[in-house]
Amino acid sequence: MKPFIYERATSPAEAAAGAARTQGAKFVAGGTNLLDLMKLQIETPSHLIDVNELGLDKIEGTPEGGLRIGALVRNTALAADERVRRDYGVLTRAIVAGASGQIRNMATTGGNLLQRTRCPYFYDTNMPCNKRKPGSGCSAIGGVTRHHAIVGQSEACIATHPSDMAVAMRALDATVETVRPNGSSRTIPIADFHRLPGNTPHIDHNLEAGELITAVTLPKPAGGTQIYRKVRDRASYAFALVSVAAIVQRDGIARLALGGVAHKPWRVEAAEEEMGRGAKAVAAAILRGARTTQDNAFKVPLVERTLASVLIEAKG
Repeated sequence: MKPFIYERATSPAEAAAGAARTQGAKFVAGGTNLLDLMKLQIETPSHLIDVNELGLDKIEGTPEGGLRIGALVRNTALAADERVRRDYGVLTRAIVAGASGQIRNMATTGGNLLQRTRCPYFYDTNMPCNKRKPGSGCSAIGGVTRHHAIVGQSEACIATHPSDMAVAMRALDATVETVRPNGSSRTIPIADFHRLPGNTPHIDHNLEAGELITAVTLPKPAGGTQIYRKVRDRASYAFALVSVAAIVQRDGIARLALGGVAHKPWRVEAAEEEMGRGAKAVAAAILRGARTTQDNAFKVPLVERTLASVLIEAKG
């Protein structure tokens, strides 16, 4: 076990300032991902800042008619909230499709967005991994790649983002609210929050050093038929091979986001303009430029079939 200092923050600004001035500091809330990584010594923070007492655990309406979800709202509470179930059904369905009930009871909204890849080579400290040790190489390239990315990958990393919730948030056009170490706040569209790997796959998101997520804001309800379809190897407690978050209106206009195919929740707005031509055309536009391996080439037709199934369901 690596020794570390533990402290409890008393305000979001204090937590952010403390993390910025302390090298090796990490925030901890539910701990459903960070503590696992610490046990394996993939993450070795010298300082843990507990943010559980910061009062960021409320779901409130916004003046614009949307919802503001505190970063510390537990996944179970978010999925069960009456307003979320009624107006943002795709989010409830995505959350319930993820992890287990026990983990959802602890996992937080902010932490869910920040969870790291479940690539087996990332978790195996005996194997080179650019996400774990920049410049060491990517063992997944040329390895077993059944669960790996087919779009948005790079020569440095082909890992996928594991979150179901984030895929629904992307379809909903959510906004991430943060506080910086200097006490100022900012908002980040969910589309700009996560990063593609490029040459820096160890950087998963666009937060600054010490910046703390305080809330996620949903715009006013989009209406329509909202569906989250997750295809995986077993019925529960498994990460997506392919997932689809869909919000489909009666006139056929849709918002579509994919999980299990890229380093971040994958949405191509231009592809949504192909809805009138059917699932095959939409899938081709979403996956344009896809690069597959012998192990994961099945994901291309699987995306098309899953989209087709979702659109049939949306039509009733």
